[in-house]
Amino acid sequence: MSKKSKNQIRDREKTTAEYYDLKTDAVNKLLNAKDAPKVSDKEIRKYTSKNKFHIPSWVKIVFIKFWFAGAMCYFFLWGLGMYLQNLDLMVVLACALGASMDLMVNHLLHYFEPTKGEYDKWMMVTVRKFWSLFINILYAGLLLICVMQAYELINMLVTGTTAENAESVPVGVEPLLFGILFMAFDMLFIGIKNLLIKIFRDAQKKVSEKNS
Repeated sequence: MSKKSKNQIRDREKTTAEYYDLKTDAVNKLLNAKDAPKVSDKEIRKYTSKNKFHIPSWVKIVFIKFWFAGAMCYFFLWGLGMYLQNLDLMVVLACALGASMDLMVNHLLHYFEPTKGEYDKWMMVTVRKFWSLFINILYAGLLLICVMQAYELINMLVTGTTAENAESVPVGVEPLLFGILFMAFDMLFIGIKNLLIKIFRDAQKKVSEKNS
């Protein structure tokens, strides 16, 4: 056999050996996959998502809060305004807003959150119990008082007089501005809650570090 033929056979055997080494390495990696580091769902979605245009989560959350608040204003404040007046109407509206927060808004946020508890920072009441409905109603009542005070302040700045002395109200209650104000006060109180939690956790961490 010629020297050239021997070299060709040697090269072919070398290529075959390298091929089987690669196959064996791939099989070993599959068998040891359980030891591979865990990758978060968020990281996986970053590379598997086909849609290049991505709306930030906070935009979606803010819009949901705004939309439901405006819808409650439309259906209850406008819808029942001919039948209920003053305090009775405010109580019914507060109940509707609290129920929508507990049964719809928070439920949607829990449903769409990438990992469990990730959207808790966007909610005042994060528990999922039957009694959370009553807490959300009380919280909605507080937000409603803030919104009504904001309307009064806006009208006072526009007219230069208080609502009691004004002959007409230049800025009336309507779903769009109501939804924006309600959402804004909601985010303000949630921001204060998150800040207090952060301060408490930082203080607790410092205490534990000193004791260790």
